Amino acid sequence: MKACADSSFLFSLYVPDANSTPAVARMKHAKLPLFFTDLGELEIANGVALRVFRKELQPSEAANALALFRRDVESGVLRIIPLPSSAYQQAALLAGRHTPGLGTRTLDVLQVASALVLKADTFYTFDQKQAKLASAVGLRVP
Repeated sequence: MKACADSSFLFSLYVPDANSTPAVARMKHAKLPLFFTDLGELEIANGVALRVFRKELQPSEAANALALFRRDVESGVLRIIPLPSSAYQQAALLAGRHTPGLGTRTLDVLQVASALVLKADTFYTFDQKQAKLASAVGLRVP
């Protein structure tokens, strides 16, 4: 059993938002480590920086959030995987089959495709369209 997470789920673990409480609750039952791609790592770093820009986080809060994230990577709670090149081909197939009906965005399709290529069976996300896509391709979305 392998679980992947997208940046919407992981972000809520490190920066307080409306999904932080459900994220923490899901982590109590998650199969660890949670896998995610280096693209997700970039999305988290940029998302934290964007919160600073919007004055929603102080720089010290942003530094603390990223330090907690790094600690979880270093301790093995999270495992960063380079984005597999085959994920692009898988994403193109998923986009053609599912985006017309679900309205999924490119990065969301790529994250779900990455989970498939990494042979995950579970996908953690708070993005509703991405969750529908993940479910449609056989991933469990708790």
